[in-house]
Amino acid sequence: MMGMLDTIVAHKRAEVEGRRRDVSVQALRDRPLYAVPRRGLRAALARQAPRGVIAELKRASPSRGTIRADYDVPALARGYAAAGATALSVLTDERFFRGALDHLAEARAAAALPCLRKDFLIDPYQVEEARAWGADAVLLIAAAVAPNDGAALLAAAAESGLDVLVEVHAEAELAWALGAGATLVGINNRDLASFTVSLDTTERLAALVPTDVLVVGESGIRSRADLDRMRRAGAHAVLVGEAFMERPDPGAALAEWLGCP
Repeated sequence: MMGMLDTIVAHKRAEVEGRRRDVSVQALRDRPLYAVPRRGLRAALARQAPRGVIAELKRASPSRGTIRADYDVPALARGYAAAGATALSVLTDERFFRGALDHLAEARAAAALPCLRKDFLIDPYQVEEARAWGADAVLLIAAAVAPNDGAALLAAAAESGLDVLVEVHAEAELAWALGAGATLVGINNRDLASFTVSLDTTERLAALVPTDVLVVGESGIRSRADLDRMRRAGAHAVLVGEAFMERPDPGAALAEWLGCP
């Protein structure tokens, strides 16, 4: 039986082939946002370490269904920026997370923060898409790609001038990421096979990361206490979505965490 990640990746392959038939790489490169200067995600996180927060715009998920019915991307992006977010993560997967590439462009226009395209990256074409819609960085989930494909995606992102947040959950994935030259590693506290969450994952894996590589704690971070725990574990930043999205005012929720008025 296919797991959820396998199901998503299989759908993504078909989706990407359809997009490639409809829109050529040259057409992507002709889009106005393709040529704009990038806002470096890694540099922004390094400046604010260990207090960096990547605040996520996330409408829905396969496990939770709709998380936020009132999903006003520009308003959410502005709220996060005003509250002190270091960067934005924008879900662009349509089928499983009800996101859209247009959300990426809307977020970039609304807030002067680096924007991460949060999707299931399996093909260099998606890197071109990300840049064409204004992304400054892309997420690469190690568990979703074969090692050789992952290396090709890292190279494609470097060629496009985009930072890469390489997401890992296990020691073998971390070893691959570091061997491939990743300088920004996200440690996912959620097991994508079982969907169980344990903050111990970041505590265990962060200790194995060299000091010149930035660590982002991901998933299961639901309180200021969790945020502090990730910092103590060695995370330079955290990525938080659902804990903010389910609150009436996500920006205000972030401000509370950061101790802002």
